[in-house]
Amino acid sequence: MRAVVQRVKEARVDVDGTTVGKIGQGVLVLLGVGQEDTEKDCQYLADKIAHLRIFPDERAEMNRSLLDEGYSALVVSQFTLWGDCRKGRRPSFSKAARPEKAEPLYEKFVAVLREKGLEVETGRFQEMMEVYLINDGPVTILLDSHKIF
Repeated sequence: MRAVVQRVKEARVDVDGTTVGKIGQGVLVLLGVGQEDTEKDCQYLADKIAHLRIFPDERAEMNRSLLDEGYSALVVSQFTLWGDCRKGRRPSFSKAARPEKAEPLYEKFVAVLREKGLEVETGRFQEMMEVYLINDGPVTILLDSHKIF
């Protein structure tokens, strides 16, 4: 499972001109599910993101987490994080999970974040979305659950 985590002042996702998810300060998580991913990957990434110390403390050092600050997460599915661009000029998405596998794992990831006490908004799975954000910092972190197992 792969995630791009962006610290934001605010973010929202629109589908067909209608806002379907919106947060104030927190993180925007672009989440890609791979063929080999399991619920273990959901647990690992959700725990990592909830506790990731990327928010400033009183000395302006990145030392506080989403949970410490009570901030929110906006989670948007993005299979293109599995795009392989090593050959040719068009990305191959052959390692991305098929929708019937990816959607339940995406939903599980969101559920785990909520179980930790976070407010979580989402986009819509398999929809064309417009994502708007005000990046804070900017702070952008790349996470891959397979790099640790």
